[in-house]
Amino acid sequence: MATVDKYPLGQQDFRTLRKRGLVYIDKTDFVRKIVEDGTQYFFLARPRRFGKSLFLSTLQYFFEGDRDIFKELTIDSMDWDWEPYPVLRLDLNSNSYAEPGRLDSVLNTSFTKWEEKYGIGKPENDFSQRFRNIIMAAHEKTGRQVVILVDEYDKPMVANISNNENIEHYRSMLSSIYSNFKSSAEHIRLVFLTGVSRFSKLSVFSDLNNLVDISFLDEYADICGITEKEMLDNLQPGISKLADTNGISYESALMELKRNYDGYRFSKNGSDIYNPWSLLNAMKDSEISNFWNDTGMPRIVAETLKRVDADLESMFDTYCSADDLKGLDLLTPQPLALLYQTGYLTIKSYNRKINRYRLGIPNEEVKKGLFNVLLPYYTKCRSDEEPKKLVGDMVMYFILGEADKAMKCMQAYFAGVHFRMKMDNENNFHNAFFLLMDLVGLETETESATSDGSIDITVKTEDYIYVIELKYDGSATQALKQIEEKKYDRKYQMDGREIIRIGVNFSSATRCIEDWKIE
Repeated sequence: MATVDKYPLGQQDFRTLRKRGLVYIDKTDFVRKIVEDGTQYFFLARPRRFGKSLFLSTLQYFFEGDRDIFKELTIDSMDWDWEPYPVLRLDLNSNSYAEPGRLDSVLNTSFTKWEEKYGIGKPENDFSQRFRNIIMAAHEKTGRQVVILVDEYDKPMVANISNNENIEHYRSMLSSIYSNFKSSAEHIRLVFLTGVSRFSKLSVFSDLNNLVDISFLDEYADICGITEKEMLDNLQPGISKLADTNGISYESALMELKRNYDGYRFSKNGSDIYNPWSLLNAMKDSEISNFWNDTGMPRIVAETLKRVDADLESMFDTYCSADDLKGLDLLTPQPLALLYQTGYLTIKSYNRKINRYRLGIPNEEVKKGLFNVLLPYYTKCRSDEEPKKLVGDMVMYFILGEADKAMKCMQAYFAGVHFRMKMDNENNFHNAFFLLMDLVGLETETESATSDGSIDITVKTEDYIYVIELKYDGSATQALKQIEEKKYDRKYQMDGREIIRIGVNFSSATRCIEDWKIE
């Protein structure tokens, strides 16, 4: 078993990983599935940092016949001749694409290398024709059909989600290149593409009607990421070291890892999946921390949600159809699809009776990351440190049952804020309040149904249940009276925890919490 200090963080090259003896979670059985499937065109969508690039690298070396690095792995026993195929791997993940000419540079670098390798003379000016010539020459020179692997096929478009002109430029360019998959089919053994989403509109695959999307299939659900069994089979030394370093038991370490990094699911009946980037970082550092958020496209997500005025409360625990998740329209992105494709929401369950997926936030790491990503786009603080202290104190006072002090912290927080978004409706206030209460780690429910209505926000701690009613340009007395008249707290009477009722009023004139009343 590999030592605990040899984790493949940032290592996306399968050969390098194997040669250096780094920890490897064996995914080669999925290579066998793909080879034996007989399908010519595959597509896989997963969030960033989930191992898509490493899997493409594994496919590359397999088809190139590099058998030595597959010794003792599952696929080593496969009946396969290990004769090399020509492999064209196009990596679109290594550029920002802020300017339209950036894709030209990336393509030209790869195409020039292949043209030299397969003896193509003066290249065409048109990228699509160049690619077609490369595919044909590779097949002709080697006598074997070509394997084409495209890493993050959608990166140029996703990077320009707020720039429609650039999106259309890149869409048109990529569409012309990818059109060769169909027109050159007789020269191709396999095409495998990865990305964040198979876009529902602005499609770059309009002519490729036999592309098989394996993103939601049960048999491929574990192709990226780490299952609990894989974690226990491969990472026990690291888990033990994390437990010892933090002075906790092995079982407690497992619970913390599960709470923070588990919870992803990508099909109806798939396993729970740990985020591999976060889990391996936790092993390396022997620490539970937020490792993934900076890699999860936070700026794009936050700016888009702000632009479409998303109702956050309704999205973090909701039902949707498969069609709602399978495609992302870059020109008018739907919040649910965007949050799912980028990894901030995941499948929690599937209800066959209504043919709907239930979505939710995967784990605590993502929840905390969402707080850090979204709150600044709803509120912009004048100070970096004071708001953090106010939020920390607010959480502490809620845990201690000191509701008035907690509300004073919240009032002070809002008082030190000027809003980027217009606070001209109750929904925006609810969003900001909900972000503060839920995403800082408090157990929070929104619109909790009762026999006579629904509670705006319920916050639960170990010893207390807070029933909170929000008013916008009303009064705290009015809010508290609504709790009493509709008996919102009745559903918690047998819980055993102390119930605290809070009526809160927000003023659009001062853009702050005006007053509150507590019972």
